[in-house]
Amino acid sequence: MSPRRAVVTGIGVVAPGGIGTKAFWKLLTDGRTATRAISHFDASAYRSRIAAECDFDPAAAGLSPQEVLRMDRSAQFAVVAAREALADSGIDTDEVAPHRIGVSIGSAVGSTVTLEQQYVRVSDGGSRWVVDATDPYPHLYGALVPGALAAEVAWTAGAQGPVRVVSTGCTSGLDSVAQGAQYIEDGTADIVLAGATDAPISPITVACFDAIKATSPNNGDAAHASRPFDRDRDGFVLGEGAAVLILEEEGFARRRGARIYCEVAGYAQRSNAFHMTGLRPDGKELAEAVRVALGRARLPAQAVDYVNAHGSGTRQNDRHETSALKVSLGEHAYGVPVSSIKSMVGHSLGAIGALELAACALAIDENTIPPTANLEHPDPELGLDYVPKTAREQRTDTVLSVGSGFGGFQTAMVLTAPGRVVRDA
Repeated sequence: MSPRRAVVTGIGVVAPGGIGTKAFWKLLTDGRTATRAISHFDASAYRSRIAAECDFDPAAAGLSPQEVLRMDRSAQFAVVAAREALADSGIDTDEVAPHRIGVSIGSAVGSTVTLEQQYVRVSDGGSRWVVDATDPYPHLYGALVPGALAAEVAWTAGAQGPVRVVSTGCTSGLDSVAQGAQYIEDGTADIVLAGATDAPISPITVACFDAIKATSPNNGDAAHASRPFDRDRDGFVLGEGAAVLILEEEGFARRRGARIYCEVAGYAQRSNAFHMTGLRPDGKELAEAVRVALGRARLPAQAVDYVNAHGSGTRQNDRHETSALKVSLGEHAYGVPVSSIKSMVGHSLGAIGALELAACALAIDENTIPPTANLEHPDPELGLDYVPKTAREQRTDTVLSVGSGFGGFQTAMVLTAPGRVVRDA
C-alpha cells in the first residue's frame, strides 16, 4: 500500500501589511516592511514601542457582531484565515464526512488581549485586589481556555475529527502543521485545517519581552528595526497574525482535481533541554531536527533550494541557526539562499511558523524567494547567502523551514513541489 501523503491545497492569511494571501505575498516579494509604532495602546512607557500590527477590521473581514463579541482577536484572525483557506482550496466541506475533517491550530499566548482587557476592567485598572465578579464578560471562559481557538476553526469547517491546539512557543505554527500532516499520514483524517494564530501586541506581552531585552529598542526607525543577520541587529520586532493551510491526503486531493501547492514531505522536532531563553551556540539540536526532517522526506541536503529561516534578529538566534544549517547541510549551506520574512512582518510568536509555511508554499508555487528586508550590512561572522532586500526568482522545488522557540523548542519542516521525483538520500 502506498503511504498516505499530506499536500497543501489552500492558504489563508491575516498578516501585517494586508489581509489575505495576495496582499501578504505582494508585501513579501516587494520587500516592504509593516513594522511601525504601536497603536493598539499607549506604549510610551516601554523600552520597545514598535510592532508589526494587522490593519484588521473584523466586520469588513466578514465576522458578525456576535462573532466579534465572542472571539478574542487571535480567534478572529484564525477564523478569517480558515475561511480564506477553505475558499482557496475549492473544497465543499458539506460533501465530506465531518469525522474525516480535523483541525490543528497553534498559538503561543492564546487570548492574551481579551484576558488582559477584562482583568483591567473588573479590577478598575488593577487598583482592586478583589475583582468585581458581578459584571463578568460572558465569554471570559473561552478566552481563558486555549482550546477555544481550535474550536472556533472547527465550527467554521464543521470538523468533527481530531481537533487540537499546539502550544510550543515560537514553533507552534510549524508544530501544528506537523500535527495536521500526521493526522493525514496516520489515516485519522482526510482534510485538516492546520496553522496558527497570535495577537500578542498588548502591555503584558511587551513588558515580558522588555524584561529580557529581546525586542528591538530602535523606536525612532520602526520600518528598519527588524534586521535579521545584519551586523547592526538589536532584537526582534513583535508582530501578530494568522495563517491556515488546508492539508489533504494526496489521493483525495487529486481525485477531486484540487490545485496542489506543495507536499509536506518531512518534519521533526527536538529540544535543547538547556535554558528557557538561551540557545546552545553550536545549534546541534536544530541541526538534528533538520537531518531527521530531510531523512523523513528521503532527500539529501543538496536537494534544498531555499531555507526559510527563523531569523528573529537576535544575535544568539542568528548565530545558533546559522551554525545548525552549516552542520546539517554541510557545504551546501554556503550556496543555498536563506531569508527571514520576520524582517517584514515581525515576529508573531506562535503564528509566525504558519505564516512562514504559507510563504514557503507560495515560494514553491511562484518559484520566487522572498528577501530579507533591511539587510544592509551582513554580519561577517555568519557567512551564508541571506538574500538581501530584493526577491529572487529561482526554481524552488524543495524548501526547508526552521524555527526556534523559547523553552528550547526546535523544529524543521521540508515542503516539496507536487509531483517531485524522490531523490536518493
